[in-house]
Amino acid sequence: MRQYQVNQLSHFKKQAGATLLGMLFVGGAIVFVALIAMKLFPAYQEFFSVKTVIRTMNKESLSALTKKEIQDSFNKRADTGYITVIKGSDLTIDKNSAGETVVSAQYQVTTPLFGNISVLMDFDTASSK
Repeated sequence: MRQYQVNQLSHFKKQAGATLLGMLFVGGAIVFVALIAMKLFPAYQEFFSVKTVIRTMNKESLSALTKKEIQDSFNKRADTGYITVIKGSDLTIDKNSAGETVVSAQYQVTTPLFGNISVLMDFDTASSK
């Protein structure tokens, strides 16, 4: 009987689980990553809206429009898409080697994280990408 108790006790000592401190550390890391993701998500969401507007504009015949008309078209679409980071006047409008009009947008967004720490994000998209 004594041998059975010793085997049973050694069996319990071999089992190990997560400690409260370990769980708090993992939980804190998950919360930290989630906070950063929540701060950065709006900038990426707005970038994808800018990208969608520019690609939708490319479906029109941009070559037939003037720069002012292209900028106005972007501004109208930006108003309905809640785009505030860039305006039509910030767009780069050029012609490529094939003579097609290419609209591109390059901009930066600085997002404060906490304290004096911020993240600088560079965004770049074009109607031909």
